[in-house]
Amino acid sequence: MNKVIMAGIAGLALVSTAADAISISGEAGEKYTNVGVGFGTETSGLAVTGNYAHNDDDGDVAGLGLGLNVPLGPFMGTVGGKGIYLNPKDGDEGYAIAVGGGLKWPVSDSFAIFGDYYYSPDSLSSGVKDYQEASAGVSWTIMRPVTLRGGYRYIGLKGKDGDRDNTVADGPYVGVSAAF
Repeated sequence: MNKVIMAGIAGLALVSTAADAISISGEAGEKYTNVGVGFGTETSGLAVTGNYAHNDDDGDVAGLGLGLNVPLGPFMGTVGGKGIYLNPKDGDEGYAIAVGGGLKWPVSDSFAIFGDYYYSPDSLSSGVKDYQEASAGVSWTIMRPVTLRGGYRYIGLKGKDGDRDNTVADGPYVGVSAAF
């Protein structure tokens, strides 16, 4: 009986993920770039995300996230966490386990406003005192599957053991994404 229940739960998870869109995105700010991929990010249920951000002066971060999208009236709320590989320009390579979430408000079929925040304290990271990631912006779906995005992104790594702070992203960005 337990095997049947577990198989049913696994099947529902796979169906909800398989029926949802895959998205690929790219963003560019003044001193940083960020590329990402997402599965299940546009509908309620489980969502998986991945991203890689690079800054020539401050290093790289790469993350893999798992979230739960929950409809909240006209909004889509997300709660979840991310496992992040940290490679600051000045400091030790390490990791961070960040928790957080986001909120998206589809103003119309074409326009949406969004924001998210993730945080990892010293106890859930190595090589840094803490890790913070936040973004806010607007998106415009000009023609499915293409969406233009613009906003502000911050990715900061607070130095540990005398290492300087590294800010991988801190400023406005423009980007494009495609969902299939």
